[in-house]
Amino acid sequence: MSVDERLDDQVRPDAENQPLSADSLITELEQTFSGGTDGARANTLRRITDLFVFGSGNLGDEHIELFDRIFGHLIAEIESSARAVLSTRLSTLPNAPPVTIRTLAFDEEIAVAGPVLKNSEALDNASLVENAGKMSQEHLLAISERKALSETVTDVLVERGNRDVALSAARNKGAKISEAGYMRLVKRSADDEEMAATVGAREEIPRHHFLKLLTKATHAVRSKLEAAHPQFGAEIQQAVTQVATEMQAKTAATKTHNYAAAQATVGSLHASGRLGERNVEWFARLNKFEETVVALSLMGRLPVGTVERAMVQDDAGAILILAKAIGFSWQTVKAILLLRAGSRGLPPLALEQGLVNFTKLTQATARQVIDFQRGRDSAAAPAT
Repeated sequence: MSVDERLDDQVRPDAENQPLSADSLITELEQTFSGGTDGARANTLRRITDLFVFGSGNLGDEHIELFDRIFGHLIAEIESSARAVLSTRLSTLPNAPPVTIRTLAFDEEIAVAGPVLKNSEALDNASLVENAGKMSQEHLLAISERKALSETVTDVLVERGNRDVALSAARNKGAKISEAGYMRLVKRSADDEEMAATVGAREEIPRHHFLKLLTKATHAVRSKLEAAHPQFGAEIQQAVTQVATEMQAKTAATKTHNYAAAQATVGSLHASGRLGERNVEWFARLNKFEETVVALSLMGRLPVGTVERAMVQDDAGAILILAKAIGFSWQTVKAILLLRAGSRGLPPLALEQGLVNFTKLTQATARQVIDFQRGRDSAAAPAT
C-alpha cells in the first residue's frame, strides 16, 4: 500500500473513531522523502493537504494533532513555493493544525506567512503579538489586514510598523485601538495629511485625540500657506484659527457624549460648593480628561471648548496661566501637565521649565489674561 493510499485509509470519515498510528505514518513519510525528488515531495504534500481540507469538517482533535505532526515534518523538507500553497489552503480553515499554522506564520518568506497572517483564525493573539514584534514589515502589513485586531496587536503595529503598516491598521475598521495606540497615531499624523484624515475618520476616536488632530492639521496648513504667501502670515493665522474653531463646533454634537456624564458629576460638586483643587488633581491623576476639562472650565469660568483647546495644543502656556489664575499649587499643575502628555510622559527638563514659568507668572497677570479671554469668548458667543 502506498503512502497516499494509507493516508486515505487513515483519515476517511468511517475511520474517525479508530486509533491512528502517527509514528508509523511519519516513518513511511521519512522513507518516501529521503529518496524522493522535489516534485514527488510537493505532490505528497498536495495529496495530504487535500485529505485534510476535504475531511476537516469530520476530524476530531486526535486527527488534527496527527496532521499537525505530518505537516510539521513535511514543511522542513519542501521548498518555499510548496509551503506557500500549503499556507494558502490552510489559512481559511478554522480548525487548521495550530502548530503548523504558527510555523507558517513565522516563515521568513512573506509568500508563505502572508495568507496565514491575514486570514487564519487558528493563529492565536499571543502569536500575532510576537510575530508583529520581531518579523519583517511585510509580515506586519499582512497582520494589519486581518478582519479583526485586538488592542495589544494594534499597539505593536502602530509602534513598530512603518507608515504603510500604521496607515493600514488605522484604516482597518475591525482593529481596536488603545489610548496609547491613538497617541502614537496622532503623533505620526503631524506631517501626514492622509494619516491624519484616516485616523480622524475613525468613529470611536476619543474626543481629545480628535481635537489634537485638528490642532496638528492647523499647524500643517498654516505652514504651507505661510510658505506660499509670507506677507499674509498674520491673516493666515487668524483664518486658520477660525476654521479650527468652526470645525470643533461642528463636531461637538457627535464627539461630546463623554462630557454629559462629566458635566453632571463635576457640576454637582461645583453647585454644592465642594469642587476644589484636590478634585482637579484627583481627576488628572486618574487620567479623567473630560472631568478635568469641565472642572477647569467651571473654576476658571471659561467655556469647555476654550479649555479643551488649551489642553490639546502643544504649548502648555495657556494651562499654566489658567491654573495660576485659579490659584492652583504646582503639585496640581504637574498632574494636569502629565495628563496632557499621556503615556509618552514628560521629560524632566520640560517639567522643570514648566515649574520655572509657573513660578515667574504672577496671579494678577494670569487673571488679567483670563479676563481678556472671557471677553473674547463672550464676544464670539452667538446672540440669544
